[in-house]
Amino acid sequence: MDLRAIAMGLAFAFMWSSAFTSARIIVADASPLFSLACRFLISGLLGVIIARAMGQSWNLTRNQWKATIVFGICQNALYLGLNFYAMQTVEASVAAIIASTMPLLVALASWLLFGERLPALGVSGLLAGFLGVALIMGARIGAGVDLFGVLLCGLGALALATATLALRGATSGGNFMMVVGLQMLVGSAVLFLATPIFETVHVTPTLPLALAFAYTTLVPGLTATFVWVLLLNRIGAIRAATFHFLNPVFGVAIAAALLGERLGALDAIGVAITTAGILAVQLSRQASARKP
Repeated sequence: MDLRAIAMGLAFAFMWSSAFTSARIIVADASPLFSLACRFLISGLLGVIIARAMGQSWNLTRNQWKATIVFGICQNALYLGLNFYAMQTVEASVAAIIASTMPLLVALASWLLFGERLPALGVSGLLAGFLGVALIMGARIGAGVDLFGVLLCGLGALALATATLALRGATSGGNFMMVVGLQMLVGSAVLFLATPIFETVHVTPTLPLALAFAYTTLVPGLTATFVWVLLLNRIGAIRAATFHFLNPVFGVAIAAALLGERLGALDAIGVAITTAGILAVQLSRQASARKP
């Protein structure tokens, strides 16, 4: 892995992890599902425009349409929708830590359900990762964290892991930016339908809301996705996924710096254990992929 790939991976992890803090700022002044639906509408239209400018087509393969619809529902509508809704009562650092378990859930399901080989390092990483999360959540539950919000974050992580497992290899065939843009439009449509059912729309115009909305639309929404695509093309999916181990670290650090969320001793220990566990799982899967 060269220095450019490392820089791209670090940039992606930072931008992706910062989305939890910007989401927390947004839901303080606007209803979560409505604001997320608007974000995906803007990001999706921009993604399609960029894709057309790159010469990409919306004549997708059958597998790509499957990926577009399933990921649009599971990742954009369910995963992010549940997280946005939960962050009305759950801190951004908690949401980031729970979301970071997605690689662990994918590795666990691949091992148990699909027979994917997982070396001893990977099994140890799984145990360490979930132990770290349990340590953090035990401390937060003792401090009175909203359990319903935690449940929503957990369901969101399961939705994203399910989509990842269901669509392995389904996005090949080019037109990737077009797929990303259309996924966002699918998510937007689902969230606009869900909005009147689950919430009363309200928006309080403030400068923090405007800045956070613009940031989450352009940076985690589009720029991080573009960097991820470049990283996938450069080093491949399994090696690129190694950078997910940074998500709990960056997510907690950004929330502490910008929102003043408290980081206790148990939180720090739990984040360190979870980070090490995710890294161990990703490195073990990388090593397994290299073997014939």
